Amino acid sequence: MYEYIKGRIDYIGPEFIVIENNGIGYQILTPNPFRYSTESNLEVQIFTYHYVREDISALYGFSTRQEKLLFIKLLNVTGIGPKGALAVLATGEPGQVVQAIENEDEAFLVKFPGVGKKTARQMILDLKGKLPEVVPDFFPNLFTAERLAEEEERNTEFDEAILALQALGYSDRELKKISKDLKKERLTTDQYIKQALQKLLK
Repeated sequence: MYEYIKGRIDYIGPEFIVIENNGIGYQILTPNPFRYSTESNLEVQIFTYHYVREDISALYGFSTRQEKLLFIKLLNVTGIGPKGALAVLATGEPGQVVQAIENEDEAFLVKFPGVGKKTARQMILDLKGKLPEVVPDFFPNLFTAERLAEEEERNTEFDEAILALQALGYSDRELKKISKDLKKERLTTDQYIKQALQKLLK
């Protein structure tokens, strides 16, 4: 819904910042609010992700597009919600997290708050080999910029569709059964939702 917001930092709290843009203050949950400062009137750019479930609607914000992409990927891991994904990003750089996943380094992953051995193993199973757009340099010569852009767009559309279906009450187990077939196609968010509903209602 919102790719990013540019504005002035008006307030910093333990869990979120408020960024003012054209007289509107946006409350944005972010991994480490205290990396920002209210002391200057300099404009900052926050990459945002609008998370919607039946019981929550919130804006999450990140200082880089890579952080945002990794956050979205982490949301697809069974056992990790927005708070868990933020905790990982608050204490680890995207490159470190990707490297640990690719190297199957469970000992490193369990250092993150809320990540136990089971969740660390799930992160590896769900994400290994699927994070080239987060840290392209970790996957040399495998992905062109054009292909990365296309993959990023497709993944975003797919992830938004999955979140919308979760908001409709479908379980992770139901959605995982149809995800593999859905991802074979390049569709818009609405088209993914329509195709998914057809499969789920069979």
